[in-house]
Amino acid sequence: MSDLFTGLKEKVTGQNVKIVFPEALDERILKAAGRLAEDKVLIPVLIGDIEEIQAKADNLGVSLENAEIYDPKKYAQFDALVASFVERRKGKVTEEDARKILLDENYFGTMLVYANEANGLVSGAIHSTADTVRPALQIIKTKQGVKKTSGVFIMVREEEKYVFADCAINITPDSQDLAEIAVESAKTARMFDIDPRVAMLSFSTKGSAKSPETEKVEGALAEAKLRDPLLVIDGEFQFDAAFVPSVAKQKAPDSPIQGDANVFVFPSLEAGNIGYKIAQRLGNFEAVGPILQGLNAPVNDLSRGCNEEDVYKLALITAGQSLTK
Repeated sequence: MSDLFTGLKEKVTGQNVKIVFPEALDERILKAAGRLAEDKVLIPVLIGDIEEIQAKADNLGVSLENAEIYDPKKYAQFDALVASFVERRKGKVTEEDARKILLDENYFGTMLVYANEANGLVSGAIHSTADTVRPALQIIKTKQGVKKTSGVFIMVREEEKYVFADCAINITPDSQDLAEIAVESAKTARMFDIDPRVAMLSFSTKGSAKSPETEKVEGALAEAKLRDPLLVIDGEFQFDAAFVPSVAKQKAPDSPIQGDANVFVFPSLEAGNIGYKIAQRLGNFEAVGPILQGLNAPVNDLSRGCNEEDVYKLALITAGQSLTK
């Protein structure tokens, strides 16, 4: 395991963090949950039929001694979850509808997080992103002052670590969205022991071009400074001006960012998605994510092509997020 996750594992271990796994019968989930439980890193909360889950774990040679298993159909506090869900949805569902909806593992697991019975949730090994994220947006919702969730990647190559945002969620973020993304991405960076130095990216550096696109980034910078006056942040930057000291000296000599940015906020989803994939494929960076941020409690989405190690690592990230204020 890389240093990135070794440090995170040390932070999480012993904190009694509970992470929900709604897809408990998936072999990758069970094996990762078993490792997490055996290592006593966190407490996995598995959702589904208790006998089925235990039988599959036994067949795989997985110990669930330090895990918890909840069956929505037999959960003692199910009525309380139903009432809480109806209240949270503010009249958009009836009690009858709620009883059916909460039999769904993702909705049930998300309600456990909302009810403070768990600290976060990891899903997506067999469910779509929408199936994972929709319950979170309906129930957990975004933090006060944050309008939208966003998705970041931690880009890792040997000792190098960078945060790229938003590469997963918001297609055309406005200035307010970009400011939120910048501030939340800085918090995510700190979780990985990255002291954030945030660059707001564009095709222009410090007014070298003027357009609605560059003005959007300028506005985002001003708003981000209001939200977090102590944050080291600047822009707008072309990528080389944010990353290469000699270019920064020439193009932005008065900037607090002198080619040493480590958190990069892209002006659109297409730019962010293209950017992280270029770094991944041409630069041989490992892309860890997407990590969802801005929610009141962490929910993260696996790729359906994930392996056991991916599940283990994303659970660590989710647990780390739950400890980050």
